[in-house]
Amino acid sequence: MIRSDWRGRGHPAYWAFLLHRLSGILLALFLPLHFLALGQALAREDALDALLAWTERPLVKLSEIVLVFLLAAHLAGGLRLLVVEFAGWRRESDKAIIAAAAGAAAFCALIYALNLI
Repeated sequence: MIRSDWRGRGHPAYWAFLLHRLSGILLALFLPLHFLALGQALAREDALDALLAWTERPLVKLSEIVLVFLLAAHLAGGLRLLVVEFAGWRRESDKAIIAAAAGAAAFCALIYALNLI
């Protein structure tokens, strides 16, 4: 049954749901690549040096910022879902909690980006 206050794709909860799912999928795709790179680096010392040199590229730095945003967005979205399930959720606070979760994720990515400079 569809609730009367649900507005479909224009509702902030839909976009929060979509960001949480997409960030989870992208992080799941990243993890095997990360383990492969670490495994190669542990196998040979020159592979570690090559990996560290590769991470100095600007596109890799940008992808690290995106990765931090995805991690923070997934964490904040998961915490938001815990609030929905276990706390006294009020419909009027929907947008505020979604905005706080998105703001926290953006803040983490920004702090990481500023730390790279």
